[in-house]
Amino acid sequence: NPMQGSLGALKRLEDIFLATIIMSLIAIPMLFIAIAVKLTSKGPVIFKQDRYGLNGRKIKMWKFRSMTVTENANVVTQATKGDARITKVGAFLRRTSLDELPQFINVLKGEMSVIGPRPHAVAHNEEYRKLIDFYMLRHKVKPGITGWAQVNGARGETDTLEKMQKRIELDLEYIRTWSLWLDFKIIIFTFLRSFNDKNAY
Repeated sequence: NPMQGSLGALKRLEDIFLATIIMSLIAIPMLFIAIAVKLTSKGPVIFKQDRYGLNGRKIKMWKFRSMTVTENANVVTQATKGDARITKVGAFLRRTSLDELPQFINVLKGEMSVIGPRPHAVAHNEEYRKLIDFYMLRHKVKPGITGWAQVNGARGETDTLEKMQKRIELDLEYIRTWSLWLDFKIIIFTFLRSFNDKNAY
């Protein structure tokens, strides 16, 4: 993990700075999203799902609920194209990544980073750690809202083992080569690609 000592403190300062600025900009939009979720489907506005954080410790990752179900058990079915569980508002939120906005609260709590390997559902972790070498090394850093894998097309449904392997390769590349400049590039790429990602559904 390159984010230790003074570099770890720098990464944390980056997270606090970015999350504070972004939260000040998205607070009103988040309110309107919360109202839309509440008025258009039954269930909680915020969906909290178990994920692995730094060093494999469990955290509760926050998202705007985008489905009619809130799965958080030993079996979690990934979203697929045309998934009937996705609400109409949820489809828009997922396509534009707006469902991820509550995770900035996770960042301010110190459980996540703005940039890092995307956390998977615990059930998926337990499945893929047995199939992919070095899979759990991605948990040597805090999980992120966006990451190197996501801006390089390794986002969305992993319906083949090769897709997940590619994601893990990119996650580990990020950890090995991390720098503030790399984080800056990921932020720019995320902003440019969030509203036109064919893998987001």
